[in-house]
Amino acid sequence: MKVAVVGATGMVGEVMLKVLAERNFPISELLLVASERSVGKTMSYRGSEYTIIGLADAVAAQPDLAIFSAGGDTSLEWAPKFAAVGTTVVDNSSAWRMDPDKKLVVPEINASTLTKEDKIIANPNCSTIQLVMALNPLHLKYKMKRVVISTYQSVSGTGVKAVKQLENEMAGVQGEMAYPYPINRNALPHCDVFLENGYTKEEMKLAREPQKILDDRTFSVSATAVRIPTAGGHSESVNVEFENDFELSDVRKLLSDTPGIVVQDNPDTNTYPMPIYAHDKDDVFVGRIRRDETQRNTLNLWIVSDNLRKGAATNAVQIAEYLRENNLV
Repeated sequence: MKVAVVGATGMVGEVMLKVLAERNFPISELLLVASERSVGKTMSYRGSEYTIIGLADAVAAQPDLAIFSAGGDTSLEWAPKFAAVGTTVVDNSSAWRMDPDKKLVVPEINASTLTKEDKIIANPNCSTIQLVMALNPLHLKYKMKRVVISTYQSVSGTGVKAVKQLENEMAGVQGEMAYPYPINRNALPHCDVFLENGYTKEEMKLAREPQKILDDRTFSVSATAVRIPTAGGHSESVNVEFENDFELSDVRKLLSDTPGIVVQDNPDTNTYPMPIYAHDKDDVFVGRIRRDETQRNTLNLWIVSDNLRKGAATNAVQIAEYLRENNLV
């Protein structure tokens, strides 16, 4: 399969290449694509050197598959050009997620909706992916009414510039700022840009994307997204009200039996999910499972995942694997 990785030099792009290699995705020809300032430079993949090419040359090569992680503006302009020459695009930006004509896919949940006609497929927001991975089996059994979520998000979700800001501040070095304030020894209730309703764009992604992925608008999500000084891995405190009651033992078993979920939940041994354990793993980790004692049929969860892997690169590669395995590309 001829595969283009668009945004290959970025944080997510580099992880995508790592995941493609780890999972032995069958590539007969690999195109590494980036912005004009990177064209002509080289990158290695599985021991071979590849020269980075521009977007126009990549379209002209008519790859079977293009995995994008190059930002929303690039995706809006170039994804349709790839699709027009027959390429199937899996896009990691927010550009197409809420487009009613585009599928928003977490493979374990809704890959079965994909068809050969889906030429631009949206990868959900990193925080959304780990949230719906944990909530989907519970929703199917107990039916969610309302979800209240607070996130504790890594600086890697912002990009290289933010990671560098944190490293500089920890070392006492003055440098370029990705955020309006220091992030070291701080917490910023400010992920992405603020919107007219007072929420940030990240918070509204968390409110809207789960409804589309689960194809159900009968439940609501209210979110507060916070950036914290961790270098990798997003954490979420989640309060879920269901229509039907549950037993905690059943909740734990249901989650444990769900592919892609690892339950880490034993207060006696201080066992609970943390970003340091989720690093470089593809699973979504769930713990601190307990009943909300202030309200009927309501559950508290703590959900952690590596935002660059399952939250971005791995989910995109899993979509590509599903397309290939089902002869959709």
